[in-house]
Amino acid sequence: MTHPPSAREQTRRTIFAEDLKTGVEYNLGTYLVTAEEIADFASSWDPQEFHVDHVAARDSFFGHVVASGIHTLAVFQKLTVESHLWDWNVMAGRGIRDIRFRRPVTANDRLAGRFVIDQINTDSRGRAAVTSMGTLHNQNGQLVLEVTTEALVQTREYDKTRDNRSRRR
Repeated sequence: MTHPPSAREQTRRTIFAEDLKTGVEYNLGTYLVTAEEIADFASSWDPQEFHVDHVAARDSFFGHVVASGIHTLAVFQKLTVESHLWDWNVMAGRGIRDIRFRRPVTANDRLAGRFVIDQINTDSRGRAAVTSMGTLHNQNGQLVLEVTTEALVQTREYDKTRDNRSRRR
């Protein structure tokens, strides 16, 4: 059964590569990491004892349970998509590199994110590789994550070509 599109779905994908500018900073909002979420995520994806076992974690380097770095990166991705990429004509992620976990994330950390567009390289196929530098900070302003991401974003020319192909069918 098909459902009518939500208001969010009706307004999504309005930003093309030509609308983006280097040097622009995007705030991502915040996300509260809970103890339950740390354990659930780590149990499924990174079951090391310092992520899932409070007793064993006391004897670890950290001295307590900490979130997986992959979990921290997933929080960054969630904030990025929900705050901005939902509106962009993203074709695909192209890469994630230079990931740096600067400080452990613990239960009840409220993470705030941002990213800045570093480069936009348009090609002849109607798309642009958009490179961004992103960060997450905890509620104390301490840096917990630095990451460089690259996504392919459609240009208006690609969108016109796609519309013309659809009309010919």
